[in-house]
Amino acid sequence: MAPIDPHSFTDSTHPLATHVSLTLYVDFSTSTIHGSALISLPNPHSGALSLDTRSLTIHSIRDPISLSSIPYSISPPDPIKGCHVTVSLSNHTSFLVLYSTSPSSSALQWLLPWQTFNKKYPFVYTQCQAIHARSVFPCQDTPAARVRYSCRINIPRQLSAVMSARHVERRAPLSQEAAALVCDSSLWCSEERVVEEFEMEQPVPPYLFAFAVGELGFREVGPRTRVYAEAVPGLLDDAAREFAGTEDMIRQGEQLFGPYEWERFDLLVLPPSFPYGGMENPRMVFLTPTVIKGDASGAQVVAHELAHSWTGNLITNKTNDHFWLNEGFTTYAERRIVEAVQGEDRATLNIGIGWKGLNEEMERFQDKMEFTKLKTNQEGVDPDDVYSQVPYEKGFQFLWRIERQIGRPAFDEFLKKYIATFKFQSIDTQTFLDFLKANIPGIEKDIDLELWTEGTGIPPDAYEPVSNIYTNIVSLANEFKLGRMPREDEVADWQGQEWELYLENLPKSVETSQVLALDERYRLSESKDYEVKVAFLQMAISSKCRDKYGEVEKTLKEVGRMKYLRPLYTALVQGTGKEEEKILAERVFAEACDFYHPIAKGVVASIFAKHL
Repeated sequence: MAPIDPHSFTDSTHPLATHVSLTLYVDFSTSTIHGSALISLPNPHSGALSLDTRSLTIHSIRDPISLSSIPYSISPPDPIKGCHVTVSLSNHTSFLVLYSTSPSSSALQWLLPWQTFNKKYPFVYTQCQAIHARSVFPCQDTPAARVRYSCRINIPRQLSAVMSARHVERRAPLSQEAAALVCDSSLWCSEERVVEEFEMEQPVPPYLFAFAVGELGFREVGPRTRVYAEAVPGLLDDAAREFAGTEDMIRQGEQLFGPYEWERFDLLVLPPSFPYGGMENPRMVFLTPTVIKGDASGAQVVAHELAHSWTGNLITNKTNDHFWLNEGFTTYAERRIVEAVQGEDRATLNIGIGWKGLNEEMERFQDKMEFTKLKTNQEGVDPDDVYSQVPYEKGFQFLWRIERQIGRPAFDEFLKKYIATFKFQSIDTQTFLDFLKANIPGIEKDIDLELWTEGTGIPPDAYEPVSNIYTNIVSLANEFKLGRMPREDEVADWQGQEWELYLENLPKSVETSQVLALDERYRLSESKDYEVKVAFLQMAISSKCRDKYGEVEKTLKEVGRMKYLRPLYTALVQGTGKEEEKILAERVFAEACDFYHPIAKGVVASIFAKHL
C-alpha cells in the first residue's frame, strides 16, 4: 500500500473518484442517517480500491446497474483514521455503497429541540474538517482527492436544509429513490417528509462537504449573500446587521486575488455548540453565534472564511502536514481585506493579537516543537489534538516577510499568479517553494526558506506589528503590572479587539484584588464579546479569583467553540495546587458535554488525559 496522506487509507496507486452522488435519509429519532453513495471513477478499474470510513455500518456494496454484490473487506478501526474499506472491483467505472451512520459519528451533532434557540424542532449539522467526512459517507477522505458531488437529502417537512453546494430544488420524495437505500420506501415517501436536492459542480476536498437541517430562516444582505440561522427574528436581524458589509469584502477580495469562483457566498449562523469560529464550506460558510458582537467586528471572521474562497478552497493543502498553505495564506488574505474595508489600525490590532497568540503556542508546544514548524509530520497524530495558531500566524508571518522583502505591488502580482496557476488543485509546501523561487528569482538568498518552513519556533526575522494604537495598548498593559489601571478616558473608544489585546498582554497571574478591581470598573466578565470575556476569565482562574468561577462555569456551559473551551479548561486543570479547580472542571464537563460537538468533547477529554 502507498498512502498519500498520514490521515487516510487512500492509496496513491488507485484512481481518485471524480464524483459522488449521495442519497441521505435523516432520521432524528435515532440520530442516524441512512445513505447511499454512488462513487464514480475516471476510468474502468479492476482490483482493490481503498476508502475511509468511521462509525459507519456498511450494509452492502453493489454494481449500480445490475445491483449485484461487489466483494469488500473492512479493517478493525484505527483510533485516528477509522476503518479501511477495501472494495474489489472488476472493470467498474462506478459502484454503490449502502450504509448508515451511527449516533457517535464524529462529524455530526444532533441537537434536541431544547438545545436550539426556538426549542421547538431538532437540528443537525456537520463539521467535516479535518478528517470527519468519513463518518458521514465512505470516501477517499484526504484533501488530495478533490471530488464533485450531488446530494438529495430527505428531511421532515417542517424543516429545511442548506448545503455547501448549489440548491437545485425542494420537492416531494419519489418512490424509486428509496430503492438505493436500506430504509423502507414508506418512510422515504411519507407525507411528513420532503427532499432537498443540491449539486456541487466544482471539485472540492471531502472536508468541505457540509450540510445543516433545522428550522431555518434567512435575510438578504447582498447580491451574492444571504444570512441563514434558526428562524428567530432577533437572531436573524442581529446577524444581518453584523454582516451587512459582506459584499464590500467580496469585491475587495476579487481586487486582491482574482474572480470569486463560487457564485454564492451565503452564511449560516449555527447554534452555540458549533466548535469553531467559522468553517469555510464553499457557498455556505458556517459560523458560531459568538461572532455576532453588535459592532461589526465579527465580520473579521467572515473576512477569514471569505479569504478561504481563494486560499484553501480554490488551492488546498495536499495533506494536513501542509495546513499552513490553507491557513497562513488565508490569515494574510483576511488581514488585507480587513485593512481595505476597516482600515490599517484594525488590521494591525488583528496582527498584534495573532502575534501574542503565536508566542503562547510556543509555550504550549515546548515539549512537542515539531508542531511549531510550518511543514509538520503528523504521522500517528490526530490533527484535532495539535490544531493551533501556528499554521495561521507563523504562516502569516512568513508571507508578510516575503511581502516586506519584495514590496507589496510585486507580492500582489505573485499572489494572483499563484492562485491562477494552482486553482482547483491540492499542493504541498515544496510545490509552493518551487513556484516562489521560479517567480521571485534569488528570494532564497534573502530569506531562509528552509528555516521558515522546516525550522521550529519563531524565526528571528518575524515581525511584531508597529502602530500608535498597538504600542499604546501594550504600554497600558505594562503599566497594569506596576499597579495602574487604565483611566476611563483612555479606553473610551475601545472595542473588543483593543480589550482583547490589552488582556492578552497582562501577566497571566496577578493579585485577586487587581482582577476584582478591573472587573468592577469595566465589567469584562460580563462582556458580550467572548474574546474579551474568555481572556479575562483565564486571568481570573490563573489568579485564583474564585469570585469569578461562577462566570467561568456559565461560559463553559453556553458556548461550545473550542477557542474558548481549550484555554478555560486548560487553565482550570494545568499545574499544581488546583484541586478545587480540577473538581470544578470535571463537574462542568460532565454536565455540559452533551451540549458539545463530538470534536470539542474529544479535545477537552485529551486536555483532561494530559493534566488529570
